[in-house]
Amino acid sequence: LFMVVCVLPFATLLVWVLHRLQAPGPLVFRQTRSGLDNEEFTIYKYRTMYVGNSEPHVQATAGDPRVFPAGRWLRRLSIDELPQFINVLFGYMSIVGPRPHMLAHDLNFCESDPRYRVRHLIKPGITGLAQVRGLRGVTREDADVVSRTSADLQYLENWSLTLDLTIMARTVLHVLSAPRSAC
Repeated sequence: LFMVVCVLPFATLLVWVLHRLQAPGPLVFRQTRSGLDNEEFTIYKYRTMYVGNSEPHVQATAGDPRVFPAGRWLRRLSIDELPQFINVLFGYMSIVGPRPHMLAHDLNFCESDPRYRVRHLIKPGITGLAQVRGLRGVTREDADVVSRTSADLQYLENWSLTLDLTIMARTVLHVLSAPRSAC
């Protein structure tokens, strides 16, 4: 609630100014993702790509021409993720948990690692164990999916309030010094 009421309005104003200067169009990007029990929900993020993206299911890469200059900064510092606190407020997401992926990617990732389906036994999160271990960014090969799934399952099997607080603290450190995998 604090994030939605106190932080989001200021972040939204900043992002709105950046959009007007570099990439006019909708402020918020909406996309269908799957959450707890594979139930679909709409995830909210600040838009970081130019309007008219013809490849919405292709993951962004470093230097991706679809991302506008300030969008790179928003992505690198994870500011584009802030509207997901609305998803938390509505109960579709948690602050900590496995990251929700695009529906098309869910299908591919299940083929890469059958354990991937287990991630849907808990709510997805804004941040997670895989992210603070640097396992974020483009998924290039099956080994990437296996590594992320292993971290998500380790979180699921070892959940505790202490683990959540540790992941949140490490997330802050990652935002302040974004890993190379952030694009």
